[in-house]
Amino acid sequence: MTLRRIFSALASVLLLAWAVPASAQGPSVTSATVANTALTVVGERLTGTTSVTVGGLPVFGITVNQAGTLLMGTVQGTLADGSHLLAITTTTTATGACPSPQPAPDWVCTLTGGWVPPNHPLATNPGASSSRTTFIVAVGNSGPAGPAGPPGPGGATGPAGATGPAGPAGATGPTGAAGPTGPIGPTGATGFTGATGPTGATGSTGPVGPTGPTGPTGATGATGATGATGPTGPTGATGSTGPVGPTGPTGPTGVTGATGPAGAAGLSDFADFFALMPPDNAATVGIGGNVAFPQDGPTSGSGLIVRADASTVNLVNIGTYSVTFQVSVTEAGQLVLRLNGLELPYTVVGRATGTNQIMGTALVTTTTINSLLSVGNPAASSTALTITPVAGGAAPVSAHLVILRVR
Repeated sequence: MTLRRIFSALASVLLLAWAVPASAQGPSVTSATVANTALTVVGERLTGTTSVTVGGLPVFGITVNQAGTLLMGTVQGTLADGSHLLAITTTTTATGACPSPQPAPDWVCTLTGGWVPPNHPLATNPGASSSRTTFIVAVGNSGPAGPAGPPGPGGATGPAGATGPAGPAGATGPTGAAGPTGPIGPTGATGFTGATGPTGATGSTGPVGPTGPTGPTGATGATGATGATGPTGPTGATGSTGPVGPTGPTGPTGVTGATGPAGAAGLSDFADFFALMPPDNAATVGIGGNVAFPQDGPTSGSGLIVRADASTVNLVNIGTYSVTFQVSVTEAGQLVLRLNGLELPYTVVGRATGTNQIMGTALVTTTTINSLLSVGNPAASSTALTITPVAGGAAPVSAHLVILRVR
């Protein structure tokens, strides 16, 4: 290899090793503030920050937003008022985007996007690199603005950007001129047979030919179907009655019929309540008051027609009751049955003179259990009633309230 080729190869190595793509640039700071111990930094490419110091004091609790443009943390210690150096260190990992072709099979692609031989120092860790940037941050009250410094030297020209994507396809060009006619191709395969055409019209009938000889007698035909049944003949005369046959065996006992409906209940509940004057009903029965029947006569003992008090009877069960009462009254007047305190108008009885008893009988139907029944002076009466003592003689006279349950 000539000396000229050696220098050319070395120049290519240097260019490939130190060309820095935009993605490998370090962090940059636009502004930074410290309020008490809270540090806020605005800049670019802050992602991957591994350490931050302000005035030599470390910063802990470092957080960076997803875009890498905002860094926040807490300064560990107290900074005096004045200007302090902010130092930010980041670590980045390259993707190995080096230009083709690879100079040799064992050469390594570095973080900067260049190829180096395997014994080069950058070949030991080509995918990672640390960058550090500094910035002056003011702490405390700001002093007056200093004079503008001289312009800094111009920065080095950045590396060439990556090749842009391919542009859109151009418009289709005009159609070219027709080429010369090619040679005639071979004959194609025979096509399918076409469908049969329609049948032609029938020709006219020809003349009748001569009669042929008589053919042999044909075989006997099948038997015809049976004819319909004729009408029924007239009924013959009834024959004489035959002798009576022997008695057949007794048939099995039939199924027992359903039980008939229950008969009407008998008169099972009754009671007689009475009074003797004197000594009972010594006071008159006022308008709307009840006659007292304080003494007990015969009863069925069922406990379903019982006394509630001296003038009221308790009808325990719902049902229909036959009620009869008789009372000797001195004045002309009326008596009525009351059910649960309400007068039953159809039970009113009375007399216009004072010479006989007032008697009444009626059927009373209850619709609730424990209905209360009494005999009283109607509320529409005009006078109180005297229950006559020893009427018609010297012995005490009785008044009765007799009740029978009929349903």
